[in-house]
Amino acid sequence: MSELLRWFEKRREERAIKMIRQHLALVVSIVEDLETAIQAVMDGKRDKMREAVTRIAKNEEAADKLRRKIMDELSHGELSPIDREDLMKIVKGVDMVADWSHESARLLAVIPMDEISEPIKQACNKMMEGVKKCVYALRKCINSMMENPKEALNAADEVEREEENVDDLHRDSRKALLNEREIRASVAVMLNELYEALEMISDWCEDTCDQVRIIMIRR
Repeated sequence: MSELLRWFEKRREERAIKMIRQHLALVVSIVEDLETAIQAVMDGKRDKMREAVTRIAKNEEAADKLRRKIMDELSHGELSPIDREDLMKIVKGVDMVADWSHESARLLAVIPMDEISEPIKQACNKMMEGVKKCVYALRKCINSMMENPKEALNAADEVEREEENVDDLHRDSRKALLNEREIRASVAVMLNELYEALEMISDWCEDTCDQVRIIMIRR
């Protein structure tokens, strides 16, 4: 077992581990609020959407502050430089999920959804659903790394499958957009940027779980 995994095993109550779990939970809540915002705007409930976007902005800032605290805590810990770097990369990857969720929310807030057709709305909803599954799989992967390392690789494989699914949904969303004949060019551009931002969330899930694989291989 690697030194980092031994550290998890012996230091389950360590302050840094508690903060990593808190950070992960906060980021997952940001993604859930993003889904709430997308569903609200699709249903024409813009007030509810704005409330969710406000929460996302607030929690993304809190997650970023917590990430910096984690980095500081790890820098004063007993981990070796390579293990510390591995763990910092995982925390940074999770934080990028929050960053791209925030970017998705900002784009969502300015897109005139009353101009969007139902097929486009459905494609966006499906993509968001796939992104959420990917993030949930990431949570499972990181928690497994800290609690049950044998399950971490299986969870990482699940993240990869979900990320591939999001890639497929992204392709379908772009096809649906290409089939639109009356949409304004500016709106189409913003929608495409939203699709790209959503895909970046799942990409960072996969990149982060690749880092978990590196830790597992070092066992």
